[in-house]
Amino acid sequence: MRLLCLSNGHGEDAIAAQILRPLQLHPQALELGALPLVGEGRPYAQIGVSLVGKTKIMPSGGFIMDKRQLWRDVRGGLLTLLWQQWRAIRSWRSSGGIILAVGDLVPLLLAWLSGAKYYFVGTAKSEYYLRDEAGRLPNRPWWDGWSGSVYLPWERWLMTRSRCLGVFPRDSLTTQMLCQRGIKAFDLGNPMMDDLAELGEEVIIDLPEESRLLSILLLPGSRPPEAYENWQLLVKAVVSCGSQFPQQSLLFLAAIVPSLDLDILSKTLFQHGWRASVVQGETGLTPTQQSLVFSSGLATLVITQSGFKESVLQADVAVAMAGTATEQFVGLGKPAIAIPGQGPQYTYAFAEAQTRLLGSSLTLVKHPHQVGKAIYDLLQNADRLQIISENGRRRLGNPGAGARIAEFIMQPKSLS
Repeated sequence: MRLLCLSNGHGEDAIAAQILRPLQLHPQALELGALPLVGEGRPYAQIGVSLVGKTKIMPSGGFIMDKRQLWRDVRGGLLTLLWQQWRAIRSWRSSGGIILAVGDLVPLLLAWLSGAKYYFVGTAKSEYYLRDEAGRLPNRPWWDGWSGSVYLPWERWLMTRSRCLGVFPRDSLTTQMLCQRGIKAFDLGNPMMDDLAELGEEVIIDLPEESRLLSILLLPGSRPPEAYENWQLLVKAVVSCGSQFPQQSLLFLAAIVPSLDLDILSKTLFQHGWRASVVQGETGLTPTQQSLVFSSGLATLVITQSGFKESVLQADVAVAMAGTATEQFVGLGKPAIAIPGQGPQYTYAFAEAQTRLLGSSLTLVKHPHQVGKAIYDLLQNADRLQIISENGRRRLGNPGAGARIAEFIMQPKSLS
């Protein structure tokens, strides 16, 4: 059996890797390949899955929002890249392979166009954007969900084709709605939570106990140049936290993807009065973790490019301008504060939609200087924190979804 995974984003690549890892260990030999439609597909390389076709980071970072961004991507080789990727997909199909599409309409459409049998892991859409368990969300315009589902009719059409062997939505509510419309949808969980369940009590940095009163995670996103602009807003939010908690030691953990330039991030910190620092005693950092430590007053800030999971587990609250990473944090039952940026991804519209997706677990503020007060108010309300804990775990589901989806794919009907 040959299986090609199509995905369109760093978060989608990471989710796909959670499914491919158990497939690698399956007693029946598989030939696995991956084609990240956006970016370089680092999560695939980390688990040893070969890339099929060409990959390239486009100037837009994969978010084409206007004609100018489209033109920059075209000048950067977009059309050539798309043609090369399409040839790779067709070649895979001609040799009898099947496709695992992870993400949104783009990989789903390519899977159908290829003529191959395919599975679809829907990471981008959830019925929570429109409704919760109690019914439709208030104050939504009539055209929002006009077709009766967060998935549009043409998307559902692609899921009902005979070559679509199964659809794996991101949550139970979405699965129920798709099943009501005759789609072979299966509630096997959300693979984005799998990696976090494998960790124990590791910490990204060990400070004296009295200094570890409040740990705050910073998530600027993964796509440059937007991530650098987001970082400037997050540093302003850090300042607001220091003002709100002037007598308290704060630990900021910045989880940064390896593709971002640490020099650019450091320069922003220096401009706001931070200085490079060395933490005395045990740091908890392994030799493979690329990390920088800064200090300002009672606050310590650690930038790490390989300690994302440890940072997520250690932090009490997140200040987030990211997609998948924010959802993973919330899925652990923890609260997050969102700040809208200039985009192209993390705009106000995106952040507002994310608050509907994540419900009470995500608080949206308009300006960085409001973050400190928002965190303070959260920590004063034990009942709200309990609701957030239950809400996040319910919306993101239990770990182990990657293995469950892999086992489903390996059923005899998939191999015929």
